[in-house]
Amino acid sequence: MISHLTLKDFAVVSAAELAFGPGMTVVSGETGAGKSLLVDALMWLTGARADAGIVRFGAERAELAAEFRLDDAPAALAWLRENELDDGDGCQLRRVIRADGGSRAWINGRPATLGQLSELGQRLVEIHGQHEHQALLDRGQQLALLDAFGQHGARLGEVQRLAQQWAALDRELADLARAGDVGERVAWLQHQVEELAAESLDLADLEELQAAHRRQANAAGLLQGCESALARLAGDDGLSLGRALHQVGAELGRLSGDEPRLAEVVSLIESAGIQLAEAGAGLERIRDDFDLDPARLAQLEDRLSRLHELARKHRVPLDGLAARRDALQAELEGLAGATERGERLARELAAAARAWQAAAAALTRDREAAGQRLGDSVAALMSELGMGGGVFSVRLEPLDNPRPSPQGAERCEFLVSANPGQPPRALRKVASGGELARISLAIEVAALGLDAVPTMVFDEVDTGIGGAVAEVVGQKLRALGAERQVLCVTHLPQVAAQGHHHFQVSKAVAGDSTHSAVVPLDDKARIEELARMLGGVEITKEVRANARQMLTRAQQA
Repeated sequence: MISHLTLKDFAVVSAAELAFGPGMTVVSGETGAGKSLLVDALMWLTGARADAGIVRFGAERAELAAEFRLDDAPAALAWLRENELDDGDGCQLRRVIRADGGSRAWINGRPATLGQLSELGQRLVEIHGQHEHQALLDRGQQLALLDAFGQHGARLGEVQRLAQQWAALDRELADLARAGDVGERVAWLQHQVEELAAESLDLADLEELQAAHRRQANAAGLLQGCESALARLAGDDGLSLGRALHQVGAELGRLSGDEPRLAEVVSLIESAGIQLAEAGAGLERIRDDFDLDPARLAQLEDRLSRLHELARKHRVPLDGLAARRDALQAELEGLAGATERGERLARELAAAARAWQAAAAALTRDREAAGQRLGDSVAALMSELGMGGGVFSVRLEPLDNPRPSPQGAERCEFLVSANPGQPPRALRKVASGGELARISLAIEVAALGLDAVPTMVFDEVDTGIGGAVAEVVGQKLRALGAERQVLCVTHLPQVAAQGHHHFQVSKAVAGDSTHSAVVPLDDKARIEELARMLGGVEITKEVRANARQMLTRAQQA
């Protein structure tokens, strides 16, 4: 639950620091004083988009901070730990909104995104605004509310999982059907694979083929070059290189006695002579290996021509033919069992549909039972909320869609009759705004204890009611406060008297600026505030006595 809320330069509030306790806390004040600012602050602290208009005029930024105790919020604590933002058993949210519209947020002192604030806020605070009950008119929201009331999370999760499984199988089978008769494709693939498989397409083989072709194509030139080099080494036109080196070495050897350093030079010349002899022998071996074979050259050129033609045909480079062969082979293997695969998918699809139908039927039975309980509970509460003899029921209608739906096999419609003797009709067609507000409250009370969110905020949901009905609304909110922390902004004294705690918002003008202040009220101050809410221009002692009696009766009850 929320324990502290701090505001600075927020709208007309220059500074405020509020402490909250368990139970029901009411916030009251004159019209225009800014009662709903506390609700707005919680909305911005839990992820609402920044609005520069909330920054107090003349200030650079608005600062908001809230502290929460998490002993009653295990889901929020688990989320914090999962996101590595936990800090003991408490949580602090802080947000700064600048006058230029920019904003920053922190969770437990660490920078956070608006998405993170929103995810965490959903686990900490549930806000019911003045028009929040309009969501009851949406049939999707009605079904979600019924499932929440009946605690159908596990059943619904299984239905959703099976519907997704069925949809995946259906898509796979449809893709297979769109391929049509695969016989021609299989035959074409077989021909292409056989054509490519007839060639050695590994990269090493292709490189060896190209090297062999180059040797054969240039064999005459290579042979001539080797012969020319051997002739020059042998000295056909004069002294051979080997003999010349030998003579130079001998002459320097005779001089090395006078200059010892020449011995190293002589050694190098002798090594060069040895290497020159080895080079000559290698050239002779290479020359002798050359085979001027026109037939072999033609054979190599024919094979290279076939490979280049295949590469052009498949629109890949020469070294990409092996990958193309493997891809075609994989497709062929996939299509070879297309008929068997289609039959298998059809069997799996039928099994998935049967499994979904069984899970959906179980969910339908749970929904029917929960709908009966919800209808009885809400109808009883409607009577207490000024709609005596009213009827509330839940109608489940089978879906026309034959495909398994993630939401189950039916849609939901809330039916209501606010007047005795009138047949129930769709809530979206017959309920007035005031009736919607009271029905919304009745549903919240009916679902008492089922909502895991620890703090519930009601922003003037009592609009349009008064008298004894207002007192009952206050009692129901107080009952909620026994199970959850409840914050209620109200203009009705009958509701305000029911609070365990009471804050008053007041507005004052000083010079050319307006200030709002939020202060907690003790019993004496509460009587004055209730008297103000009850009375007119002049608050008489009779009005104060009525306020005192109202507060005493509410607190004793």
